[in-house]
Amino acid sequence: MSSVAVRLEGVKVRFETVVLAFDCTVRAGEIVGVAGASGSGKSTLFNVIAGFEAPDRGAVRIFGEEMAGRPPSERPVSVVFQENNLFAHLDVATNVGLGISPSLRLRSADLKRVDEALERVGLVGFGRRLPPTLSGGERQRVALARAVVRHRPLLLLDEPFAALDPGMRAEMRELLADLHREEGNTILMITHHPEDLRQLSDSVLFLDQGHILVHDPLDRFLERRDTAAINRFLGNA
Repeated sequence: MSSVAVRLEGVKVRFETVVLAFDCTVRAGEIVGVAGASGSGKSTLFNVIAGFEAPDRGAVRIFGEEMAGRPPSERPVSVVFQENNLFAHLDVATNVGLGISPSLRLRSADLKRVDEALERVGLVGFGRRLPPTLSGGERQRVALARAVVRHRPLLLLDEPFAALDPGMRAEMRELLADLHREEGNTILMITHHPEDLRQLSDSVLFLDQGHILVHDPLDRFLERRDTAAINRFLGNA
């Protein structure tokens, strides 16, 4: 597998009043924090990588393969959204099983994978529970379990901890770090919290006004004092 997980070259996405432009290279095996003010283009960046949005120009390569024309289901990518996208009328095990087969044609080996994924995220015995009976943190664990059973080498997390209190947020960061060590995958995570970056990230993609302003190793990013948008994000005086 390529040592480069994601490469965006001259990617442009046009909206009515603005053009977003992305160029970056993400190394395989890293956890990359994706930060920036609301409206800076973070979700569009994820949509382009995952295939939910086609760029107007440029190339998207994932592990060395050009993604033009490939739908989300055929890309080596899993996405966990802030809203976790669980089906309220389906139990936890079934929601996780959707990660293996959208038609829920699951063999006994698949059901075993579902149980193992729930165990890995600390939800043994939760298989028959319905999502509305779970806490916010538990629902996010189910969403992570669904991503785990897919075994895709690239995981996109769109503000996965946004609705969690500080204690639960810290627990979820630890869980994510553990899963990353086990899977050896590449993770891009959108966050508005500098502490998420400090605790998890190897590097940081910082977006501003539809462009990638910097892509720095974590220590260099935290030392920056030269950009107003980054200073606001980090809370620098």
